[in-house]
Amino acid sequence: MSDTTHRPDSVTLHRVAHAQEGYFTTRQAHEHGFSPQLLAHHVRAGRYERVRRGMYRVRDHPGSGHEEVRAKWLAVGSERSVVSHESALELHGLSDVPPKVVHLLVSRADRGLNPPRGTALHTTKSGLGHYEVVIRAGMLATAPARSIVDAAAAGLAPAQIELAVGRALERGLITRRALLASAERRGERVARLIQRAVREAGETLER
Repeated sequence: MSDTTHRPDSVTLHRVAHAQEGYFTTRQAHEHGFSPQLLAHHVRAGRYERVRRGMYRVRDHPGSGHEEVRAKWLAVGSERSVVSHESALELHGLSDVPPKVVHLLVSRADRGLNPPRGTALHTTKSGLGHYEVVIRAGMLATAPARSIVDAAAAGLAPAQIELAVGRALERGLITRRALLASAERRGERVARLIQRAVREAGETLER
């Protein structure tokens, strides 16, 4: 961690924020020489805006369609969470219904976290393999196959699962074999749902 007594480095902090759609955390500001008093000064001057406790944004930074997801991901902790379930499907372009909340996956050891309002926190005991995590829009997210199976296990409507499977297969983001194998590890209900979705996708692609 940087020595907080050094001169504030706004250039580097803004580079960090730019990679995060304008957002930065209090910790990141602290690492670049910004004290709480200096942050408060910049907020009063209109350079930054306070989004919530521990979270700021460079004012007038161009927005995107993933701002809310990024803000929640950073608030929970980019080092401990990944975008998952329906939110990951949206990041991958595999859904046409925006989720009502931001879905994040954390280790079972972090189940006691208090996420910001509008966040659905899911936990995993076994962790994620390297093949189950990808980077999308500068954020860590579950890979397409894991996202589909997680969403199916959580009860997402079958029509949305079928849509996600069809799009993922059409775009070559998943393989039938890997998806079916992953689904079988989640139990009979999920396996049947994914099997049906794969069949529907196959029939659609053959037309």
